Amino acid sequence: MLILPGNHDVNIVDRANPARLDLPFSPIKALRKMRALSAMDAIQGERVLTSDGETLSQALEARRPEIEQFAGEGGFRRSGELARLWQAVFPLILPPDREDGLGVAILNSNADTNFSFTNALGLMAVGEALKLTAAFDRYPKARWIVALHHHLIEYPMPVAAFSERVGTALINGSWFLRVLKPYESHVVVMHGHRHKDWIGACGSMRIVSAPSPVMAPDVRPTHLYIHTLAAGRDGSICLLRPERVELAAEAAA
Repeated sequence: MLILPGNHDVNIVDRANPARLDLPFSPIKALRKMRALSAMDAIQGERVLTSDGETLSQALEARRPEIEQFAGEGGFRRSGELARLWQAVFPLILPPDREDGLGVAILNSNADTNFSFTNALGLMAVGEALKLTAAFDRYPKARWIVALHHHLIEYPMPVAAFSERVGTALINGSWFLRVLKPYESHVVVMHGHRHKDWIGACGSMRIVSAPSPVMAPDVRPTHLYIHTLAAGRDGSICLLRPERVELAAEAAA
């Protein structure tokens, strides 16, 4: 299992009061990021690598006293330093086990926002994108799952209200698609965010938008998918027909 950060992990200020602000230099923002990193460390810290070639656990161990002191005492200076640590560790790379194997790139696609109404915005940082392509280039024969929280693009499907389209895709998604284009036959992109059930392609790059069973009302049936990937003869990655798993509604009490 691998996990990645979403906007509810780092950008929610106060769901009961959408008008509440987080100041840009608020230590609470850095605290939420350290909490998310701690969860990722517990799940996959020994398996995923930073761009410096060390595991996530190694990168955090060197800063552990500082993180623990910050969690207990706060502080604006430590807040800024740990915010830079957050930016530095992504993307996290689970490297392929052989030169033509399958790797996973875990991205942070959250824009650094300060307001509940903008908490859902997504943005791909230039530095993170460059480190991602450098990882691709280190394993030129590998296939990749690129995992991020936000949509790359707006999808050709109807919505009930215009508000559903606001802030659903990366602000710079069209630019990020151009970054991925040279690698598109070797990549499957998987994301969540708006909980839409959609599988499609942009050029030859497959994109999977996951439904979210936990967001469905308990009284309605829902579903999830188990995806199977295969290696193409030309070095590409193939997305096979997924297995749909039906989840029944809870019985009325």
